Amino acid sequence: MKLYYHPASTTSRVVQQFAADQGVDLDYQVVDLFTGEHLKPEYAKINPNLMVPVLEDGDFRLTECSAIVKYLADKTGSPAYPKDLKARARVNEMMDWFNSNIYKDFGYGVIYPQAFPHHKRPSDSVQAGTLDWGKQKTQSWLKILDQSLIGPNKQYLCGDRITLADYLGAEIIAAGGLIGCSYAAYPNIERWMRNMKALKSWPRVHETADGFAASLKGQSFVTV
Repeated sequence: MKLYYHPASTTSRVVQQFAADQGVDLDYQVVDLFTGEHLKPEYAKINPNLMVPVLEDGDFRLTECSAIVKYLADKTGSPAYPKDLKARARVNEMMDWFNSNIYKDFGYGVIYPQAFPHHKRPSDSVQAGTLDWGKQKTQSWLKILDQSLIGPNKQYLCGDRITLADYLGAEIIAAGGLIGCSYAAYPNIERWMRNMKALKSWPRVHETADGFAASLKGQSFVTV
């Protein structure tokens, strides 16, 4: 199985981290987002959305990181995607919560417009409004995540065992490190993220992203 990805891509790292931690063997093919390789006609034939990641399993191709990790988990029998109907529904619920709620406001409303020039809004006033709205919404989502979804007793998002929801959610929260976000006001999130960052494969998977974050240090950003 081949994964088209880029190590600086949040959604690519969801698949990378799951595969590395669960021992899923993939052939990695870098698609260079910084040179615009994903915008070329050759790549459009692989993914007309012009995005990463894409999983290729023989003549079957699959886009969207959430769908990809579910497919890989089912194919390899990973315990990170439980077979029990209710337990699996809880994992799906949490993954949908991250994708539908906090990611759009935090990723596309706060992080990406500041970290990536092609996401910057067309005027200073629109940029400022986007960041202000994104920050307010993100702070509300972080409070819900900290107090209601994780709480003081759970080690991971769905209980005491790691699931696909953790791999997805942790990458979205970790992306805040690009612009220097702090989660000191959210102790349950910090505790959960310490558990995720303790994974043996975490430093290797995040080496490129950490290097990119280091290159942005010293710049002034709107953070949460």
